[in-house]
Amino acid sequence: MGNQVEKLTHLNYAEVPTSDPNGFDPDDDGPRIGVSYIFSNDDGDDDDQDDNLDHFSSVNRAVNHEEKPFDPQDELECAIYYREECVYERSTGAATHSAESLLNKCRPGDLLEFVATGQYPHWAVYVGDFQVVHLHRAEIKNNFLTDVSQGKKGRIVNGLYRYRALPPEVIVRNALDHVGSRDRELYWRNSECFAAWCRFGKREFKIGGEIRIGKQPYRLKLLFSEKKSHVLEFQSLEDVIMEKRRNDQIGKDAVMQELANHLNTTHEIKEEHFVN
Repeated sequence: MGNQVEKLTHLNYAEVPTSDPNGFDPDDDGPRIGVSYIFSNDDGDDDDQDDNLDHFSSVNRAVNHEEKPFDPQDELECAIYYREECVYERSTGAATHSAESLLNKCRPGDLLEFVATGQYPHWAVYVGDFQVVHLHRAEIKNNFLTDVSQGKKGRIVNGLYRYRALPPEVIVRNALDHVGSRDRELYWRNSECFAAWCRFGKREFKIGGEIRIGKQPYRLKLLFSEKKSHVLEFQSLEDVIMEKRRNDQIGKDAVMQELANHLNTTHEIKEEHFVN
């Protein structure tokens, strides 16, 4: 399969089946067809399938989750480029910490990412006093960090995006000013877009923040090994983020299998067309 992935080194996202362009997570797992980004059946933060964050008891967590420990070996290394500029880069192996340990490391304005195998990563902005602001289930909320983690491990991810950060007091104000916003008042598709907007203030993180005019200036580079990589093209940053998050949710092995399956299907279609 390694050879298959190596052969599929560059693909325009318009050439493959796509999924929900609106990006909000349904409860079903079935595939859907849309126009925005590839290989996606679920994403966004209606929210990240953290289910029932409104009820923070351990009893509810036990009922709603059978969480698997986060496996850093199944995390996919990737980078996002805007034209030739790298605007995001994730390397594998970043350490994760318990919520209690994070509290000793956080400073107001820090971006936090909570991770668990098989779930979308959940992002939040640390605002001080042991609290974070985050987008969850179509509402921006202010909760204690330990409650939001729901037992997941987390990490500070200030350096993933390479944009210039706003001053900490501005980041905190951006977050707190939107607490209580919900549904149609929201300008962000998921917790990552909201948290990143708070820190960097860039309109590209907002819904409709970029005009789609047919060009695809963004590239998502998936790094499977030193010699094997795969590039996808997108029209907007929010589309890239949605696909990246879906890859985070399903894991490295599943992404490689999808690419291999797509390559086989494309090859078979071309052969049939040639024979006819």
